[in-house]
Amino acid sequence: MSDIIREIEQAQLKESVDEFSVGDTVKVYGRIKEGNRERVQVFEGTVIKRQGGSNRETFTVRKNSNGVGVEKTWPLHSPNVERIEVVRRGKVRRAKLFYLRDRVGKRAKVKELVK
Repeated sequence: MSDIIREIEQAQLKESVDEFSVGDTVKVYGRIKEGNRERVQVFEGTVIKRQGGSNRETFTVRKNSNGVGVEKTWPLHSPNVERIEVVRRGKVRRAKLFYLRDRVGKRAKVKELVK
């Protein structure tokens, strides 16, 4: 039974997934359907969480919009996510950055990873 499920999940995976990790600032190009029209909307923010595996993997991006924190969670292999573009790499020591929710202003930033 699990072989059948695994085979179905493999068919739903995207061929190429953009490489990013927690702490990175990314632009997520998401498809939005409005009535019979479809457009692409960009959501730029910091990745605070990445969880799951296989075709169930999701990631959460947080941004500040007009002084209000906005978080959005997307499935990584969703057809509604057109592409993910890494703006800058972040230097973090945690897998989940929930502490950014309590911070405001410059303290809410993640240091840039310099190689």
